[in-house]
Amino acid sequence: MVDENSDKLRSVSRAFAMVAAFQSRDRELSAAELARRTALPRSTAHRMALDLASLGILEQTSDGRFRLGMTLFELGQMALYQRGLRESASSFLADLSTATHQTVHLAVLDNCDVVYLDIISPSPPPRLRSRVGGRLPAANTAVGKAILAFSPPEVLEKVLTRGLVRLTAHSIVDPTKLLAELVKVRRTGIAYDNQEQAIGTSCCAAPIFGANRQVVGAVSISGHTASLRLDLVAAAVRSTAAGISRIQGAAG
Repeated sequence: MVDENSDKLRSVSRAFAMVAAFQSRDRELSAAELARRTALPRSTAHRMALDLASLGILEQTSDGRFRLGMTLFELGQMALYQRGLRESASSFLADLSTATHQTVHLAVLDNCDVVYLDIISPSPPPRLRSRVGGRLPAANTAVGKAILAFSPPEVLEKVLTRGLVRLTAHSIVDPTKLLAELVKVRRTGIAYDNQEQAIGTSCCAAPIFGANRQVVGAVSISGHTASLRLDLVAAAVRSTAAGISRIQGAAG
């Protein structure tokens, strides 16, 4: 029984590795590339890719390459809505984007990264690394700092233990500097990203709280550094976060 359970777990881990092999820039991958990224034998990777394609998790193209399938997309959308936060925040995000004509983000923390649940962008949007369902290192983003500032100490310790990532020349990679910035966030309720995840883009964010004042996510505004007045939009971001927090607190 133990061996059978181990085999099942190994199969699940391999299947997950196949899906996780796709990165944000990838549209299609060959069986050889899947094998290389998962460290599986090519024959094994190809067989598993075909099995996943039969379930709709992957799709095989006419030239034999593979891409993420619609079943995976549908499940992902269900997961986003089942969190509840995205659904309760949607009208607030729309109002904030309409009022400011800027890109609005809703994000949550997952381990050391933020995952974006929703993004509303004007035309043309600023150059951003973020995408719905995508993730970025928490310390490089305003939403991440807003969440980290009000998270338990062990959460921040995990981020520092993993190490701070340099995405641009402005990224904070000194733990002491990050800790000092988080102190300011706790005092003001607003976090900033000054071209730390993308050059030419700035952002401000505020934390969203649920029951018992536990931080559950963050909302932000992002725009072109040359034109976005962070001091003027900060109050709107804080007010939006407070409105979502009231609903989350009541739901909790």
